Amino acid sequence: MNAALIIIFAVMVLSICLGIMAKKGKDMDLEQWSVGGRGFGTIFVFLLMAGEIYTTFTFLGGSGWAYGKGGPTYYIIGYGCLAYIMSYFLLPKIWKYAKENQLLSQSDFFVSKYKSPYLGILVSLVGVVAMIPYFVLQLKGLGIIVSESSYGTISPTIAIWIGLAVVTVYVMVSGIHGSAWTAVAKDILILVVVLFLGIYLPIHYYGGIQPMFEAVEAAKPGFLALPDSGMSPSWFVTTVLLTALGFYMWPHTFGSIYSAQNEKVFRKNAIFMPIYQLVLLFVFFVGFAAILQVKGLTGPDADLALLKLSIQTFDPWVVGVIGAAGILTALVPGSMILMAASTILAKNVYKVIKPDLSDAQVTRTARYLVPVVALIAVFFTFKGGNTLVALLLMGYSLVTQLFPTLIFSLMKNNFVTKAGAFAGIGSGVATVAYVTITGETVGTIFPFLPQAIQDFNVGIIAMIVNLIVLCAVSAFTKSTAVVNTKAEKAL
Repeated sequence: MNAALIIIFAVMVLSICLGIMAKKGKDMDLEQWSVGGRGFGTIFVFLLMAGEIYTTFTFLGGSGWAYGKGGPTYYIIGYGCLAYIMSYFLLPKIWKYAKENQLLSQSDFFVSKYKSPYLGILVSLVGVVAMIPYFVLQLKGLGIIVSESSYGTISPTIAIWIGLAVVTVYVMVSGIHGSAWTAVAKDILILVVVLFLGIYLPIHYYGGIQPMFEAVEAAKPGFLALPDSGMSPSWFVTTVLLTALGFYMWPHTFGSIYSAQNEKVFRKNAIFMPIYQLVLLFVFFVGFAAILQVKGLTGPDADLALLKLSIQTFDPWVVGVIGAAGILTALVPGSMILMAASTILAKNVYKVIKPDLSDAQVTRTARYLVPVVALIAVFFTFKGGNTLVALLLMGYSLVTQLFPTLIFSLMKNNFVTKAGAFAGIGSGVATVAYVTITGETVGTIFPFLPQAIQDFNVGIIAMIVNLIVLCAVSAFTKSTAVVNTKAEKAL
C-alpha cells in the first residue's frame, strides 16, 4: 500500500468520525437533522455555502475545462460573484419567512407561499431530478480522484462504492451537523492544496503565471479568449446569468439557508464570498499549466488534467494529500444533496400522499430514503458518460426554472397564481427535458437567427418559455376567478 492510499483512507475515516461525532448531545428530530436546529453561525453557514463552490466540479471540472476549453472557463468565476451580490438582498428575506413559518425544506417555501401542497410535490420532483446529475457529478469525480491518486490500485467503481458508504453513514446518523463539521476539514485542506498547486505548477514548468499564459497563447493562438461562435460572448453572458439565478435554487443550498441563526449571517457572507471565489483562479492555473505538459486528454478525459499533472510532478504522499482534498470536495456537497433529496421526498411528497404521518415517522422515512437516493445516483453514475461540467449545467437548467416563481413570491403584491406557478415551472422543465434528450440547441431550433442569439445557453430559452406561460396562465386564472366571484355575488 503506497503513501497516497494511506492518506486517502485516513481522510475517509476522519470524515466518518467527524460525521458521527457531530450528533453528540443533540436530539435528532427532523429540524435538527435537516437544518441544524437553525443554530448555525456565520462560519458554519459560510462553509456550507462554500461547499457549492469547491466541489469535484471545480476541483476536476474547472481545471479540465481550462485544459480543454480555455477562455470560456472563466464563466465559473463570474456566476458565483453575481450570485453572492444577489444573496445580500435575497437570502435574508427567504430566511425570515422560513423562520416565521418553521419551514424545513425548499418545497415547504413554495407550498407556504402558494398554499398548494401539490406545487410542493412538483418542486420536490424537479429538485430531486436536478440533484441526481449533481450527485452523479460528485461520484464520478470521487471515482476519478481515488483511482488516479492511488496510482490505479483502487478502481473508480470500488472508490465510488466506498465513498458512497461513507457519506450515507454519516448523513443517516448526523444529518447537516455531519456535513458542517466535514466542511471545516474540507475547506482548510482544499484551500492549502489549491493555492499550492496554482502557484507552484506554473512557476515549476514555465517560470511564472505570465510566462505560462504566453506559452499557451504561442502554442494555441486564441485559446485563452472566447471564440466567435459556440462558446461565444453571448453564450458566456447567458450561462453566467442562468447559473447565477440558479445558484441558490438547488434544494440542498436552499435548505442550508434555514440553518442560520439570523439574517445578518448572509450579509456578512456576501461580503467575503466573492473574495473566496477568486481562489478558483488557482484551479484554472493548474489546468492551463497542464496544456503543454500533459498531452492527449480529450472529451471527458480532460477532467484528469489536474491529477495527471500532479502525479508526474510530485511524490506519492503529496498526491495523497491532493487526492484527500479532492475526496472531501465530493463528500460534503454529496452529503448535502442526499439529505435534501431525502427530506423533500419524505416531507413534501410522501407526507402529502399519507397526511396522517407523525413528525417522527417523517424523520424516520427521510433517513431510510438516504441509501435509496444514493443507489439511484450510483445507477446513473455507471450508466452516464458526460463530462463533469456538462452534468452540472444540465442540473442548473432544471433548478433555474424555480427562480421566477420564487422571486415573484417575495413581492408585496404577487400576481402569480398557484396554477400559473405550476404551469410555468412545468413548461420550463419540459423545455429543458426536450433539449437534453434531443441534443437541440438554440442554433439548431432557430438556424435563421443571428449567431449571437444561436449561441445562447438553452436554459435561458427554457426560462423565457417558463415566464411567458407563468404570466399567461396567472392572468387567465385571475380573470376567471374575478368573473366567478362577480357571478356568485350576482346570484
